[in-house]
Parts: sequence; structure tokens; C-alpha cells
Amino acid sequence: MPTQRSEFERLMAQLDYSLFIVTAAGDGQRSGCLVGFASQVSIHPARFLICLSVKNRTFEVAQRAAVLVVHFVPRQAEELAVLFGGQTGDETDKFAQCEWREGPNGTPVLTSLPDWFAGRILERLDFGDHWGFLLEPVEGEAHRSGSPLTFRRAKWIEPGHEP
Repeated sequence: MPTQRSEFERLMAQLDYSLFIVTAAGDGQRSGCLVGFASQVSIHPARFLICLSVKNRTFEVAQRAAVLVVHFVPRQAEELAVLFGGQTGDETDKFAQCEWREGPNGTPVLTSLPDWFAGRILERLDFGDHWGFLLEPVEGEAHRSGSPLTFRRAKWIEPGHEP
């Protein structure tokens, strides 16, 4: 008989949610990663929750950041998804391989991803192997750049760090 955990994993495997690239800057460092665990969690006031793996360098930088930038990743930006999801910032300067500009609090904004928002970090929540960062949107741009890159479409990307 299957365990409750395996049943839960089977249910979760059915989900196909949008992926995001999150960037952070703190203490003179910058980092960014591909993120799948994210959701709007309130309309009034506007709030968004982004979850970062504790094994990811971006998590370490985000712990010292005041703002995170959440980039919406359209299907045609798969190359950036591979860069930010398949490379680790411990070994690669991802920002040397793409175009970006400084956004709020010096946080990188990827210029080839026109849909993004910057969120002030209100809370950091320990969820286990991921931490949640509750964000209050403070700036952004919406251009509706196309259909989102989803988890199933990007499932082949090997993580830059151990899962």
C-alpha cells in the first residue's frame, strides 16, 4: 500500500505552475535563481510569497536583502531559465552572462524579462528545506510578454545545486 507521502508526491506531480527568476542583492553581493514555489497570497494589501531553497546561494543573499525582484519567465526565455536554474552562483557569475540593470536597493533587474516586480521583504518564514519570503510590491513593469514557462516544460533543467 502506498504511503501518504507517496500519494502526496503523486498529487503534486500533477501541478504545472509558472516559474520565476528571483534576484537579490545584499552586503555587496548579488544572486539569482529559478523558482517554482511562489504565489500571490493577498489582494488587499497586495502580498506575494516566494520560496527559496536553503541550499541555494540566492537564499543566503536574500537573508541579507531588503528587496527581492521577481521576474515572470515567458516560454521564449528558456535560455535564461537554464542559466538561473542550471548554474550555481557559487561557481558562475550569472549576471556576466545576461543583460541587467540595477533596480530598487541595487537588486538586479533582468532587462530581457519585461514583466517583473520588486517586493520589500516583510517576513522570512522557515518552511523546512525552503524559506518563504513575504513580499510587498513596491515597483514593477507589466508588458504581458507571453505564455509563462511552466514547471513541466522546464523539468529537464538540472538544478545548479543538489535538490
